[in-house]
Amino acid sequence: MTWFTVLIVAVALERLAELVVSKRNAAWSFARGGVESGQRHYVVMVVLHTGLLIGVLVEVWLRQPTFLPALGWTMLGLVLAAQGLRWWCIVSLGHQWNTRVIVVPGLPRVTGGPYRFMSHPNYVAVVIEGIALPLVYSAWITALVFTLCNAVLLWVRIRVENRALTSMSVAAPAGPTSVQATP
Repeated sequence: MTWFTVLIVAVALERLAELVVSKRNAAWSFARGGVESGQRHYVVMVVLHTGLLIGVLVEVWLRQPTFLPALGWTMLGLVLAAQGLRWWCIVSLGHQWNTRVIVVPGLPRVTGGPYRFMSHPNYVAVVIEGIALPLVYSAWITALVFTLCNAVLLWVRIRVENRALTSMSVAAPAGPTSVQATP
C-alpha cells in the first residue's frame, strides 16, 4: 500500500504542476481579452478531483483490498496512458490550455494533436484516469463514485465549453474545441 500512496502523491504533484501551467495560461488569455465561462461549476470540479485522490487513499487504507496484479498493472498502464494524453492536450493547446473555460476572441481553434481526432480528448483522459487510478489497487468504490459524479460534471462542463466557443465571434475554421482542462 505504501507504493500506491507514493503513486497518488505523484499524481497530486502532477496536478499541482498543471495548476501552475494553468494559472500562467489563464493570465495570458485574460491579457488578450479572454472571456471566462462556467465559474460556478469550477469549484465543484476542484473538489471532485481532490476527492478522487483523497477518497482512493482512504478506501485503500481503510478497506485494505487485495492488490490484483493483472488488474493493477493493467490499470497503472491506463493511468500512464491517460497522463500522456493529458499532456499531449496541454502541449497541443499551448497558451490556450488551462483548467478554466477561457476563450480568447479571434484565436483559431486548435485542430492539431489529439484534437484532430476528437473534440474533448482531455476529458477522455479524465474518464480513463478516474476509473483506472482507483482500480490500480482495487478501490472500486472510489472508481464508481468518482465516475458517476464526473459524468454529471462533464455533462455540464462540455456544454459550457461548447456554448462559450460557439458564442464567441471567432474567425476560425470549424474544428474541435480549443479549451479543455482538468485540475
